[in-house]
Amino acid sequence: MENNQLTNTGQPKQLYLLFFAEMWERFSFYGMKALLIAYMVSQLHYDDPKAYAILGSYAALVYTMPMFGGFMADRFIGYQRAVLFGGILMTLGHFILAIPSDWSFFYGMAFIICGNGFFKPNISSLVGTLYGENDPRRDSGFSIFYMGINIGAFLGQFICPMLGDVKDAGGVRDIHAFKWGFFAASMAMIIGTIVFYVLKNKYVVTPDGQAIGGLPKHNLSADYEEGEAQKAVFTTKSIGIAIALFVGLYLAISSFTSGDNIVKTVIYPIIYSSGITLAVLILLDKTLTKIEISRILVIYIMSFFIIFFWAAFEQAGSSLTFIADNQCDRNFLGWNMPPSMVQIFNGIFVVAFAIPFSLLWDKLRAAGKEPISTVKQSAGLALIAISYFIIAHNVKDLGNTGLLSVYWLVLLFLIQTFGELCLSPIGLSLVGKLAPKRFASLAYGVFFISNASGYA
Repeated sequence: MENNQLTNTGQPKQLYLLFFAEMWERFSFYGMKALLIAYMVSQLHYDDPKAYAILGSYAALVYTMPMFGGFMADRFIGYQRAVLFGGILMTLGHFILAIPSDWSFFYGMAFIICGNGFFKPNISSLVGTLYGENDPRRDSGFSIFYMGINIGAFLGQFICPMLGDVKDAGGVRDIHAFKWGFFAASMAMIIGTIVFYVLKNKYVVTPDGQAIGGLPKHNLSADYEEGEAQKAVFTTKSIGIAIALFVGLYLAISSFTSGDNIVKTVIYPIIYSSGITLAVLILLDKTLTKIEISRILVIYIMSFFIIFFWAAFEQAGSSLTFIADNQCDRNFLGWNMPPSMVQIFNGIFVVAFAIPFSLLWDKLRAAGKEPISTVKQSAGLALIAISYFIIAHNVKDLGNTGLLSVYWLVLLFLIQTFGELCLSPIGLSLVGKLAPKRFASLAYGVFFISNASGYA
């Protein structure tokens, strides 16, 4: 929207409410995620392979569900209602996780998975509505929004492990402390949801007072003006397929307790099949023009290559946490860090460098030298490859007794953060620019499948 009221940064005022809501949601998500491996091994007594499998499946489902939440928002409930519904579900999920048992663990994760599916694609879609198609502020705006994501991640990864991952002088974990970490994640989600609900009617509106991301027009494409021919956005058949996939997702969540084999034979196939099905359904929609089809194909190709980035990046919550726990000297400036907190450096570096990267793109654009989005993302892939080359070089000679200095992990997270800032916010911005308005949230859902496949 070209006529949004601006702040002194040149960005729409609505951006900062969405920034704040997303910040607290990411606090809850990353704070809880930082505790999962330690909780499963210490509290639930799962062995390492099972903990790995469950964490990977949970994370993959978290990034699959946005397809369904995006579909529901685009077709039925609108972006704002989807964000609120998702916030409520995630709040309940974190409260349930605070109950120390197998049943509460899996049901809590199921609530968080479903809630995230409604929240994540639709708040990104709301940000996208703030900018016109050729608005030069778009990449910078998404970089600022992405900084909010990582301020939340930093706070969550610092506070939740401090409360929940507690060891005594002998190095033995206090299993009764985990509930306080999960409770902190729930409180963060409550703050974000309430603030969004209270302020949305003041800030998430157009200058003439109309809600941004309100109820969609069921039989009129959002890309067409009043008075033009009505065109169906989704057919009854496509709705039936989406419902069937939703049921399949529910069954996959319910099967968590059935063992690792279910993860490989049920959950992952559902992720891949659902992603492909919905991607094809979008392309088969008869209202699409040739230009829109070509733009959607660009989103799909970009999403495919991003899979490789997230497959490497998301080792922070699994294999890198085990390295930090078992093979790392975690003494940082005289403080022995909890292993689940080492990944906090990524959040710190994003907060420190998101604005400088945003200013860098602005300066390069002003000079006519800004690289195109695909070049930025290629740089992100190259940087994450370099980070693991450095860490592999230093790990190979440790043997069975040596310890890796935590400062090498800090360097890894610094390089990966530079790669992330070249790739992730630029991808979010590009999806918002290229996706047809009537498929905006669903396109974000398909884009997030790259995250899911990276975990898988």
